[in-house]
Amino acid sequence: MTTPERMSISRSEYDQRIKNIQKAMIEQQVDVLVTHACECESANVRYLTNFWAVFDFVGVVIPREGNPILLTGGPESYDFSVMIARLDDIRVNPLYVETSAPEWDKPTNQIDFTMLLDEFRQKFPVKRIGICNENIIPNVIIKDIEKGLKDAQLVSAGDLIMKVRWFKTENEINCLRKAYEITVESMKKTVEMIRPGLREWEIEAEWRANAYKMGAEGTAFPIWVTSGPNCYQSLSKSTERIICDNEMVQLTFGAKYNGYCSVVCRPVVIGEIPQRHKDMIRVAVDCVNETIDAMKPGVPFASIYNTFQARLTKEGFSGLNLYGPAHGTGMQECEGPWVDNRTDLVLQPNMAFNVDIWISDEEFGVRIEDGVAITDTGVEQFSSWNRGIIQK
Repeated sequence: MTTPERMSISRSEYDQRIKNIQKAMIEQQVDVLVTHACECESANVRYLTNFWAVFDFVGVVIPREGNPILLTGGPESYDFSVMIARLDDIRVNPLYVETSAPEWDKPTNQIDFTMLLDEFRQKFPVKRIGICNENIIPNVIIKDIEKGLKDAQLVSAGDLIMKVRWFKTENEINCLRKAYEITVESMKKTVEMIRPGLREWEIEAEWRANAYKMGAEGTAFPIWVTSGPNCYQSLSKSTERIICDNEMVQLTFGAKYNGYCSVVCRPVVIGEIPQRHKDMIRVAVDCVNETIDAMKPGVPFASIYNTFQARLTKEGFSGLNLYGPAHGTGMQECEGPWVDNRTDLVLQPNMAFNVDIWISDEEFGVRIEDGVAITDTGVEQFSSWNRGIIQK
């Protein structure tokens, strides 16, 4: 049997992304935009270049006119990026090297931000330099930028790329579909093997093995399995805990495919569980279905959020959620925009979301999560398999 060819994003689409960002820069009066990425936060740089960080840090510097530049920290990352990055100008700034790096024997042509900004100044005035990912960019890199400021100022520009990323192309939607397909099909196989006596990490390992066989390039986030008294945790990790009779097992899985992230969360119940926990799962399922039914172009975020809160209040679970019923997804499992009532945003075609219902009272907890995309007329569901209690 021939293995199907992996989907890919064309160079022309990456070039168009840069043009879209440069248009937004001009609108916001940003002359130079600096992005940053590390292994766990790779999305902006990968969105712009298809390159992701391994060990070293990486950044993309975008001038308001002309070609972007990828910066990385050493000869290993330089060679890696030349092979896969969807842009041509790649340079080494030694400040982007990993935190415990060797003294390189292989020579590299090094650049700093003073040299880079002076290069841009030969083409246009540099007055405002936008910083993206400012919560993760290292202080030494910020200081290097500041050395080359002259009469320019640094401005926060974190939303500039994110708001462009809100809207997905047909190729991006296709990659998301595939990521969710892998997640669901791997989950089906994993559910079959769940039984008392297994450890949480053994269940996770089964899903990982199946997902990689189906073409996942990795996980969309550090996936996990929780069980019994651990299920009240919103974020967790799979442990040595042994699965027992008469408890819930929470599956929190997501595959990454071609950079695009999925997540599907399901409760598996072995035997019987307390009625309050059953009610919590039922309400979570109702909230997912109610939210998806309401998701159409032009619908205000606030109305979806308010309907969600009204359901929680009616069912006696008010105050047991962490945030609204949905958030954007794409090259991050969890990215903007967030669906709540503190915004005047409305749903628009080509937005993609995870409908993410988490309810917990610190004794019991459950998360039901599925992916959707807004179409011209309604909503496409990326995942809907066995939405409810999976009884074992």
